[in-house]
Amino acid sequence: MPNIKRIFIVAIILVLLFGSVFLYFKRQVYFSHGTGNIPQTFEIKSGEGVKDIAENLEKSQLVKNKYYFDYYIWKTNSKGKIQAGKYELRGSMTIPEIVQVVSIGEVVPNETKVTFPEGIDTKQMAEILREKGFDADGFLSKSDCGCGVKTDYDFLKSKPGGANLEGFLFPDTYIFYKDATAVSIISRMLLNFDEKLTSEMRGDIEKSGHSIYEIVAMASILEKEVKSPEDMKIAGGIFWDRIEFGMPLQSCATVAYVLGKEKKQYSYEDTRTSSPYNTYLNKGLPPGPIDNPGMNALRAAAYPTKTDYAYFLTDPETGKTIFSKTIEEHEANKVKYGL
Repeated sequence: MPNIKRIFIVAIILVLLFGSVFLYFKRQVYFSHGTGNIPQTFEIKSGEGVKDIAENLEKSQLVKNKYYFDYYIWKTNSKGKIQAGKYELRGSMTIPEIVQVVSIGEVVPNETKVTFPEGIDTKQMAEILREKGFDADGFLSKSDCGCGVKTDYDFLKSKPGGANLEGFLFPDTYIFYKDATAVSIISRMLLNFDEKLTSEMRGDIEKSGHSIYEIVAMASILEKEVKSPEDMKIAGGIFWDRIEFGMPLQSCATVAYVLGKEKKQYSYEDTRTSSPYNTYLNKGLPPGPIDNPGMNALRAAAYPTKTDYAYFLTDPETGKTIFSKTIEEHEANKVKYGL
């Protein structure tokens, strides 16, 4: 018995040790930087394999360890996305950032940092780009038609023909070259969405019976309706239940989208505004996303929390979401919070 107990303890220690090593390795893959801080031109020659590229990146001090790069390429299935060319890279870049740059294939020195907050629409993104000196009109035009942009991603297959790219331009902080074209900017954002939406999530979405386009449309509403990830999931459960029961979503976020402005409280007349995006007048999801949601909203749409709640509102003072189970409770909350 003592030997068995000793073996059991050793086994547990080994499992914990290997688990810690794996977690450390995974964190290094996604968050570590190279050891060199000076921007440099890095060339990927035609015919070079991932191992060659990884070794050269390590030699150039652009990645801390070549095996981190190897693992990330394998994990994200990015091997076929890497393009030959000369790139301006820095040791302060993470491996995902490096892969983003070398997947676009555009080499222009000088960079600009651009941050797109979660939940903004394509027009708002264009204004941010305009302020940074980029082609905002081209961005709007290309995101509307998808012209010249790589759009053969699996996650876009459920997008209706003729629909724009709203919802799929992933909100994040990017480093764009100052001469970056609208096509290259959109391509980077779509590539980011492709990497963020894991194969596990895609499989779970398929099992749910919803399309990725439906999940993105729901996520775009949740992004505007509630703030915390937990509340997003509860609200997601309420909205999916309404669709299942044949009820209109009655989302104020869609009314704001139709009117083009946000209000503390929308009038009855506001909710009667004619538009296919008005979920007070139309049942089910709107024709498409109303903004570009982040990961919390996407997860909430894909993994909603089932509860007995049927209604919710937002406290205008604190931004806290107040849930209720009955219409009577909901109406009382509206009075309580001045809505």
